[in-house]
Amino acid sequence: MPDRPAAVAPVVVDTSRSPEARLRPVPLNAIRLTDKFWKPRRELNRNTTLKAQYLHLEKTGRLDNFRRVAGDFDGDFQGIYFNDSDVYKWLEGASWALATDQDAELAEMVASVVSLIERAQEADGYLNTYFALERGNQRWTNLRDMHELYCAGHLFQAAVAHSRVTGSERLLAVAQRFADLICATFGSRQGQIEGAPGHPEIEMGLVELARATGESRYLDQAAYFLGARGRGLIGGRAYHQDHVPFREADRLTGHAVRALYLSAGAADIVAELGDSELRRALNRLWDRMVSRQMYVTGAVGARHEGEAIGADFELPNARAYAETCAGIANVMWAWRMLQITGEAAYTDVMERALYNAALPGISLDGTTYFYVNPLAQDGAAEPGSGVHQREPWFGCACCPPNIARTIAQMPGYLYSVSDDLIWLHTYVANEASLSLPNGLKVDLVQRTRYPWSGQIIVEMLTPGEYGLNVRIPDWCQGGDLGDPPTLSINNAPCRGTVVPGQYATVRRTWAVGDSVCIQLPMNVRRVKAHPHILENTGRIALMRGPLVYCLESADHKGIDLRDVRIPRDASFETTFRKDLLGGIQVIQTNGFVEEPAGEWRTSAYQCAPSELRRNRRPTELTAIPYYAWANRGAGAMQVWIRED
Repeated sequence: MPDRPAAVAPVVVDTSRSPEARLRPVPLNAIRLTDKFWKPRRELNRNTTLKAQYLHLEKTGRLDNFRRVAGDFDGDFQGIYFNDSDVYKWLEGASWALATDQDAELAEMVASVVSLIERAQEADGYLNTYFALERGNQRWTNLRDMHELYCAGHLFQAAVAHSRVTGSERLLAVAQRFADLICATFGSRQGQIEGAPGHPEIEMGLVELARATGESRYLDQAAYFLGARGRGLIGGRAYHQDHVPFREADRLTGHAVRALYLSAGAADIVAELGDSELRRALNRLWDRMVSRQMYVTGAVGARHEGEAIGADFELPNARAYAETCAGIANVMWAWRMLQITGEAAYTDVMERALYNAALPGISLDGTTYFYVNPLAQDGAAEPGSGVHQREPWFGCACCPPNIARTIAQMPGYLYSVSDDLIWLHTYVANEASLSLPNGLKVDLVQRTRYPWSGQIIVEMLTPGEYGLNVRIPDWCQGGDLGDPPTLSINNAPCRGTVVPGQYATVRRTWAVGDSVCIQLPMNVRRVKAHPHILENTGRIALMRGPLVYCLESADHKGIDLRDVRIPRDASFETTFRKDLLGGIQVIQTNGFVEEPAGEWRTSAYQCAPSELRRNRRPTELTAIPYYAWANRGAGAMQVWIRED
C-alpha cells in the first residue's frame, strides 16, 4: 500500500488510492446540502440525536466503564460486554457531523470521549473496558461470543473519522497501538492465536485504518481474519459466519448484520488486493440476496431467531426482523461494490435501503428508534399490548448510534469521481466543489425536490472539458410509469439512449451556466412479489420514486387494514402535505374494505369459502412513506395490500 497521503480529507470510505476501485471518494466538506429532506435531518442529527445519545451513554454507564479503567470511577462494569462499541459508533457519527458544521457543544463531547478512550488504553495497546482490570486474564479466550475484535473494529473506524475531520492523530495513535497488538497476536505463525471474531466488523476497520496510515500490515490482518472463517476455529456455525469459507459461499445465511458486515469487509479487501476468487464470491452472494433474500424495502433478515437471514423467498411481513443495523449494512456493502465497479445496480439497492431500511430506524424528531422493522402490524395501540413502537434506547443499543453515523455520512454518498468524470449517484439539492483525479476542480449546483419530485437540474459553474455520469434509477422501468426518463442539456434533448438501471454519460466542453435536466417519472408503481413469497400472493406494494409506501391506522380509523383492497384499475393521486409527518408526498386512492361476515365469526375455517358472505364497502385510502410510520403513536400498518 502507498504511503499515507499528506492531506487529510473527511472521506467516509477512502478508495482514492485503492488499485481495484473504479471510483474515487468525495469529502463530506466538499458538499453543502441545501435541500429540505436530508439537510434538516442532518441538522437534527447534530443538534438533537447525537447529543441525546451522549446522555444515554452517560446514563447507562457506557462512559463510566472507560472512567473505571482510567481510575476515575469506583464501581462495577455496567451493561453488556460489547458496550464499548456504542461509544465508538457515536464518536464516529459525531466526528462526521463536525466535518460539515461547527458545533462547540458537540466538539467538546467528542474531545472528552477521546480523552477517556486514551486514558483507558493499557500499556501494551489493549483496549476493552469489559476485559480490563479484574478480567484481564480472560483476554481473547472467547473470540466467538465476546466481541473484543468487533469493538476494536468500531474503534478503528471512529479513529479514522476523527483524524480525517479534525486533523488530530490522538485517537488514531490509540487505534494503531491496538491494531499493532492485534496483528502480533492473531495469525498462523508460531505462538499466534488462530481464529476470527464471531461478529465481523474489524475487517472494515482494519482496511480503513490501513488506508489512513499506509500500514499494509492492517490490510493483511483483515485478509487473514476473512480467510480464517469456515474452518471451524470458532465453532463452525452460520450464526457466526464460520460455516463455510467465504470464497466458497453461495448464499448469505446466519445473523444478518454479521453476514452483511463481513461482505462489506470483503469488498474493502477486493478494492485493495483485487482477489478475483473473492470478487466472484461477492457477486454470487449479492445476486442471490437481491433476487431471493431482500425485502422490497432493501431490508435483510427474516427471522427473529438468531436475527437471521431466512431461506430463499422467506420474507414474512409482520414477523420480519429487518434490523436497522442490517439495512445500514446493506447500504455499506452496496456502496463498496459501487466504488469497485461503477455499476448502477449497486446504487439502486443502496438508495432503496437508505430510504426504506435504514431511515425508518429513527423517529422524525430524532429521539426514538426501531431495532426491528416489520412490514405489517395488525395490533391496536393499547397500553401493554406489546405493539411494536419506537423506543428511546435499548439494552443492546447498536442501532441508535449506527443510524446517527449513517445520517452524518449522508453527503458522502452523493458523488464519486474518476479520471475526468463526475458521478451523480443519488439526488439531493446541494452545492458541490469536486476535485477530479485529473487535477480539474469543478463547482456545480444541484436543484431538486427529490425524493418528492423527479426533476433534477444540475448547473455547471466551472468551464472546461469533463464528463458527468448521471444515474437513471432502475425504478424508472416497467409498469404504468407514463413518460420515460429523459435527459437534456440547456433544454435540448441529450443524444443517445437513457436506460433505467444504468449511468448515462454526458461528456462535453462546458460553459459556465450550462445545465443538465434529469426528468424521472414519479408515477405511483404497483409492485408485486415473487410467486414463491406466498404471504404476498394477491397483494401489491406501492412505490413512488425511491420510496416504499404503507397504510397506517392513523389515517384509517375504525378499519382493519387486513381487510383493505385496492382495485386493479384504481387510479392514484399524490399530494404534498407540508403539515403531515414533517412534509411528505401522500398517495391517495379509492378502495374497499371487505370484512369477513356470517360464518367467519364463529370459525377460522369453512368448507366453501367462495359461497361465504363478506361485508364490502368503499373507502378512501391514504398511503404514507414507510420510513414515516409509527410517528403518530403505535398502531396498525401494512406495506403489502390486497389487490381486488
